[in-house]
Amino acid sequence: MKKKIVVLTGAGMSVESGLKTFRDADGLWENYPVAQVATHEGWEADPTLVTNFYNMLRKKCWGVKPNEGHKLVAQLEEKYDVTVITQNVDNLHEQAGSTHVIHLHGELMKVCSSRDVDDPRYHQTLTPDNCEIAPGTKAGDGSLLRPYIVFFGEAVPNITIAAEEAQNADIFIVIGTSLVVYPAAGLIHYVTPGTPIYLIDPNPINAGGAVKQIQKGASEGMRELFKTLM
Repeated sequence: MKKKIVVLTGAGMSVESGLKTFRDADGLWENYPVAQVATHEGWEADPTLVTNFYNMLRKKCWGVKPNEGHKLVAQLEEKYDVTVITQNVDNLHEQAGSTHVIHLHGELMKVCSSRDVDDPRYHQTLTPDNCEIAPGTKAGDGSLLRPYIVFFGEAVPNITIAAEEAQNADIFIVIGTSLVVYPAAGLIHYVTPGTPIYLIDPNPINAGGAVKQIQKGASEGMRELFKTLM
């Protein structure tokens, strides 16, 4: 049986590909105030603006490619049972070839009911040639279609599943996140004591003595760790 690797990725994973996420600390997402485009209040105030923002973001996302870090994480599946838990809303892990990805903050390429975000009956997955939603378009339940994004202040529905994966890890890898944004940051505490934990980030992070940090960017750090693991 293959050993299980669980990889937790944050903004630093996708920044190398040219994307930002709304969990960045500067309060802006692609030069838009987070409160306008990534909160329920922002959606209620101006759903047209929010819809058009995510249309723009999807087009931008389809124009970027997975970086070497994404690809090396996917290649770990040659030897390991790998689960990726990502705080990012892009699909770069999937584009790189990862087959088991849990999105904590939603998925940019999906839209959903604004009445019941998590009802799968009203989820739609968009494609590169059909990645825009016209403002005012409705879901099957009659509510406006909204981005399938976990806005600030909303519950993170996949956190329980992610915690179970962390508990079952034989090796736990953190890439591109400072471990300060909860609930994702708390996942490291679900890892069984004695399990090897690697943290790849160019900034010094005090994550405890059990964590081995590789103080490099996502691709360079993953290249170093890949040699160790494979």
